[in-house]
Amino acid sequence: MTDTATEPALRAMIVPVTPIEQNCTLIWCTKTKKGAVIDPGGDLPRIKAAIAQAGITVEKILLTHGHIDHAGEAKPLADELGVKIEGPQEEDRFWLARLGDDGRNWGIRGVPFEPDRWLEDGDTVTVGELTLDVYHTPGHTAGHVIFHHAPSKFAQVGDVLFQGSVGRTDLPQGNHQTLINSIVTKLWPLGNETSFIPGHGKPSTFAHERQWNMFVSDDALAD
Repeated sequence: MTDTATEPALRAMIVPVTPIEQNCTLIWCTKTKKGAVIDPGGDLPRIKAAIAQAGITVEKILLTHGHIDHAGEAKPLADELGVKIEGPQEEDRFWLARLGDDGRNWGIRGVPFEPDRWLEDGDTVTVGELTLDVYHTPGHTAGHVIFHHAPSKFAQVGDVLFQGSVGRTDLPQGNHQTLINSIVTKLWPLGNETSFIPGHGKPSTFAHERQWNMFVSDDALAD
């Protein structure tokens, strides 16, 4: 007999996709086995194999932002699974409209679309019986959002923050100071103990980044 008392409410699995090695993330409610795919940028067979491995039923797709490696195959996957797409914030309409062109430039399939629901700061999204808070975090893109599950002290932060680095801001609509402001005013208040999965690279914690990240550590920002 399985002891469900120690089973966490939320589980997550990273599925690296595209030549850019983007962290597509599966999250699911362990009670209902219903889940969401966050940022299915490509490699749909790999994503579908991970869904089968986890034994979950995907009920929606969530997007942090509209860059090709995060959103390129969101529409085909949504159509195949018969689910809706939620996110990002509407300022990223610019990126979603150019997915076809960006896909050709990167050698990645890109299918333009509009999501079923644009997300705003303060919104929530549900996955099974889980409720995740949405924060608008511009800087990498103008419409970037992150997803936070407070009871699990977990966040998926897309390309805002990485282990040891931050998102690039040299692409259209990027702004470095806006990005730093998003990290300081939206991420840090979620708590040092929060673990996060970034859009690229290894997971980390806000505490680790506040101590060691050369871009946004407390010491770096105090200078």
